[in-house]
Amino acid sequence: MTNLPPPAEELRILDHEMRQLDARRAQLLARRAWLLDVLRSAEARDPARFPAQAQASRPAPAPHPRRPETTAPGVQNALLVLGGVLLTVAAIAFTLVSWGHLGIAGRAAVLGAVTVAALAAPVPLLKRGLRSTAESVAGLGLVLTVLDAYALHEVALPEADGTGYTAAATALLAVLWAAYGRTLSALRLPLPAAMATAQLPLLLWAVAADAGVHTLTAALLTTAVFDTVVALSVSVRSVRVVATVGAYGTGTWGALAAGWLSSEATGPSAAARAAVLLALAAAIALGAAWRAPAAQAAPGLSLAGGLITVAAAGGVLRTVLPDGWTVPGYLVCGIALLAVRGTRLPESVRRGLRWSSASVQALAVAWALPLVTAVLVGPAGWAERVWSGAPADARDAVTVDLPWPPHMATAPLVLAVVAAVLALTFRGGPHGSPALAGALGLTWAAVLVLPATLELPYLAALLVPGVTTAAALTAAAYSGHGHLTGDGPSPTPPPVPPTPDPTSTSASNPAPAPAPASASASASASASASASVNTRPSPILLTSLCLALLTSLHLVALSLAAEAATLTVLASLTVLFAAVAVWHKHEIRAVSAAASLAYATALACATGASAAWQPHHIALLVLVVPATAALLTPRLGDARPTMSVEITGAVAGVVAIDLAAMEPPTLALVLALCGVIAAGTAIRPDRRRVGYVAAALFVLAAWVRLAVWEVGSPEAYTLPVTVPALVVGFVRRRRDPQASSWTAYGPGLSVTLVPSLLAAWGDSDWPRPLLLGTAALLITLVGARQRLQALLVLGGGTLTLVALHELAPYIAQAMDAVPRWVPPALAGLLLLALGATYEQRLRDARRVRDVLGKMR
Repeated sequence: MTNLPPPAEELRILDHEMRQLDARRAQLLARRAWLLDVLRSAEARDPARFPAQAQASRPAPAPHPRRPETTAPGVQNALLVLGGVLLTVAAIAFTLVSWGHLGIAGRAAVLGAVTVAALAAPVPLLKRGLRSTAESVAGLGLVLTVLDAYALHEVALPEADGTGYTAAATALLAVLWAAYGRTLSALRLPLPAAMATAQLPLLLWAVAADAGVHTLTAALLTTAVFDTVVALSVSVRSVRVVATVGAYGTGTWGALAAGWLSSEATGPSAAARAAVLLALAAAIALGAAWRAPAAQAAPGLSLAGGLITVAAAGGVLRTVLPDGWTVPGYLVCGIALLAVRGTRLPESVRRGLRWSSASVQALAVAWALPLVTAVLVGPAGWAERVWSGAPADARDAVTVDLPWPPHMATAPLVLAVVAAVLALTFRGGPHGSPALAGALGLTWAAVLVLPATLELPYLAALLVPGVTTAAALTAAAYSGHGHLTGDGPSPTPPPVPPTPDPTSTSASNPAPAPAPASASASASASASASASVNTRPSPILLTSLCLALLTSLHLVALSLAAEAATLTVLASLTVLFAAVAVWHKHEIRAVSAAASLAYATALACATGASAAWQPHHIALLVLVVPATAALLTPRLGDARPTMSVEITGAVAGVVAIDLAAMEPPTLALVLALCGVIAAGTAIRPDRRRVGYVAAALFVLAAWVRLAVWEVGSPEAYTLPVTVPALVVGFVRRRRDPQASSWTAYGPGLSVTLVPSLLAAWGDSDWPRPLLLGTAALLITLVGARQRLQALLVLGGGTLTLVALHELAPYIAQAMDAVPRWVPPALAGLLLLALGATYEQRLRDARRVRDVLGKMR
């Protein structure tokens, strides 16, 4: 909005400024040359002062010019806007409040004259190039027309209805402002103001006519139609922006009001009236998307249009269908939107309609999820009522502590329909495998809730999950054979050239030339890529396997109601997963083997409980599972199932130990048997480290047995650990002479020496100190002989502490007999001796440190 001079005048001003700058530059250069001559003369006369002169001659940095905080156009616009606002306030005050002796008629006449002048003033201002001033005056004129309309109502039409008059006035003002803006096209304000004012007439007319909600909604949607047409057809950007905002606002409120009317409709006629309004809203959105398919909002508009269409059709169906069929009715309408596939609609419109159909299906699935969750989680309540009796039907079996959701009879149908649509829509496409996995999950959910929905007998509630588990395992098994790569086919490695016969030396059959390095490299790369791709499991395999495990857990929870059902289900699952692990040689083998062992563990516990065994007796039965795992792992031949079987067997062993924990004699037996199983596993070359676990289990078993026998001597507990540890350390030193003695012998010696030393200090008898001192002396001598640091330090330290313990009574008696002045005197003599031989003591300490440091 800045007023720029004509080009010729601006060029003249620039030339004048440049001539002034050149003249000033010549003056400054002359002054600089004179200053340099003065400095050179001063340097010749007095060189000592030259550095200071040179320093003084350096020009000071030029101060940075302060930038103005506002620009000239900004100041100009602010002044114009402020002036226009003040004039508007003054006009409003003049119109609404009496001004001197003038009445409303006189004020109206004065105001009309001022309005005409304000509306006519922009014409000469625009001719003079004062566009900003013209905009401000035009804005004042528009406000004055509003005040004129008010004055006209007060003077000529005082008895007219205020709302109806306002509707007519806003319509007339919108037309007049639009004509004014089209006449003075250089002005930017009148046309957007006319567009904004055009949002009011229909709504105000409906309010003035005391219309109902349907009419108000129709007025909003009609206004949205007008806004949409203007936004799509007008080229003026400001008008298009105002029309777009108006279309979104009135269309959104109209669609929400129509949706509320549809949800509150109690009969087909009311639902049909609301459906007409919703259809109009959908037509607005879809028409806008169709007319502007390249716009970024086109998919969103078509998405909204599709959802509104579903709401319209589904609202009518809701009033004629039973309560439980409301969601299926909406779902059918949403699926019908997929009929746009293959039509000539723009791609953005078709994409938005597909999204709307997917949204409706997702909402239908979300509606059914509470039922699926209740059916899946509800049987967990049988954990607190184990073997309390079989329920009456499947619904009672899954609603132990949870209520049954109302109006959910059609949930299995909804899930099955969405699964079928998902499978058929993406059949053969690039996303076929994930879509089939999703369809499989939805089908599983439909089958899972079907027995409880139909209130089938309890036996059916057990048979359906059992068959579903077997079917899911079968799907996982067959999807894993040759279909591990997901969507695309696995690449075929290039053929390998035949190997020449070394016995063929005839000249007529020369040996083929070796393949180029690049060809062999590409073949290797292709083979490695094929291997890496083929080892990736497909989504169908993962989904089927997860569903099988989840269904089996659900089946086990359901079976807890009856004893016979629990035993039968656990035995069946053990056999089923074991069969899959034996017959199928791919990814599911590891999971199936682990699940089979886990259910076998649960079966052992349930069998013992059924026979009324004590927990520590059941622990012995549970040990069959880790023993079986230890026997099976060498025959599997694959790392993944081997690891899973070993982990599951170890967990079963921990369960057995926990069951026997309250009975120490049986606990010792269980620990020993676990040690035997671990020792048998350690025989394998790749499981040598399990031998440490076996040794630990044997030691724990010995400790528990000693505790049962009420053995209180610590050596009975520590020597079984020390002896094997010293043997292992000796073997390691034989294999690695550079190994430290602390690593080889330190742990084993510490396990016995430290507890024995603590017991000896609290023991008043003489055998333990004597035996401990003798053992410490032997260890010290062996350490000195073999130059082993750990033995020398541990043995010598233990021997010293034992000697102090034995001499402590005599030292105490001697201290009682010695006068009190003797200890300070001895301490003083000791300090004097240390001070006199300080350097020698330091050398002795360094020598001892060096000797110990050289030991291993």
